[in-house]
Amino acid sequence: MNQKNVVVLISGRGSNLEALLRHCAQGGANFAIVGVVSNKADAGGLALARAANIPTAVLSHKDFPSRETFDAALRSTVDEFAPDLVVLAGFMRVLTSVFVSA
Repeated sequence: MNQKNVVVLISGRGSNLEALLRHCAQGGANFAIVGVVSNKADAGGLALARAANIPTAVLSHKDFPSRETFDAALRSTVDEFAPDLVVLAGFMRVLTSVFVSA
């Protein structure tokens, strides 16, 4: 099976991300985490990603006038990592069809 590139979306301390990182470290995972994106700059999971040398991005939903405009920007940010899959690991935002349909 081909390895998949994964972007992980987080909002908090990163316990779900930590579990994914542990699984990768044990070997045999058929995925690689190529980026971590958070809607909160102080999310603890960002430090976990950086410690694992995984690129991160922060995109605050408060900087956008609507869910749809945030989701369009989130989509663009995620696309920069060229993932095969997007994993919501404690991401605490309801995503609109603008993001989900992509």
